[in-house]
Amino acid sequence: MKLAFLGLGVMGYPMAGHLAKAGHQVTVYNRTAAKSAAWAKEHGGQHRATPAEAASGAEIVFTCVGNDDDVRQVVAGKDGAFAGMARGAILADHTTASAEVAREMAALATQKGLAFLDAPVSGGEAGAVNGKLTIMVGGEPAAFETARPAMAHYGRAVTLMGPAGNGQLTKMVNQICIAGLVQALSEGLNFAVRAGLDPKLVVETISKGAAQSWQMENRAHTMVEGKFDFGFAVDWMRKDLAICLAEARRNRAALPVTALVDQFYQRVQERGGKRWDTSSLIHLLAKP
Repeated sequence: MKLAFLGLGVMGYPMAGHLAKAGHQVTVYNRTAAKSAAWAKEHGGQHRATPAEAASGAEIVFTCVGNDDDVRQVVAGKDGAFAGMARGAILADHTTASAEVAREMAALATQKGLAFLDAPVSGGEAGAVNGKLTIMVGGEPAAFETARPAMAHYGRAVTLMGPAGNGQLTKMVNQICIAGLVQALSEGLNFAVRAGLDPKLVVETISKGAAQSWQMENRAHTMVEGKFDFGFAVDWMRKDLAICLAEARRNRAALPVTALVDQFYQRVQERGGKRWDTSSLIHLLAKP
């Protein structure tokens, strides 16, 4: 297929790479042009100076940018993807953004004879590199079925959650659950250390039971070692939790633990941990 990928950050760069490796014709765009050129040199695709130019002629356009404002600019701006897409083409947005902007872009796409899918991902940089992301999608079934085979090149689970916005709402549930899990794991590991237990042996033991989680399997040891210079940044998590809390105010869902953990992440930022992995919550307990 002829595809475009807009946004080559830590997630987008390898995701676009999987599409190229699968044999698709991929044209890329990135705000920093040097990264687009580097990607094209590595993967043999094309790069363009604007989203509209990159999207021109593409059957499916994928985007992975920072926030709602970035989505609006890259997708619907003067030189945005919609300006270059032909009727019948599909845009799948992998940005973690609000359900509101997803519905806004879907409505605009319909007016232009296009299709829009909100398709946020979970799995972090490692999931993007290894092609094992979880992709939760909102949009029309026909567009989803067309785009799903391409997304499957970097997604081990690609699931339609309902109409536009439902992908983003599902990602919010994902982030709410992670926030609580990381805080609980931080408290448990800190308790183990202060109780004189061998934390690695503790994790090896309890991870075979009901306490097991992805966070425990992949972050427990580095948390105890105080290593946080990798993974999903605290800044990004706070952006995501702000979206969750804003949506909760609209739908009246109570998020008391999530709101508290968001405050803890603010304290991590104040300690200079803006780019630390989200598992750095333990730092507040280990070094109060």
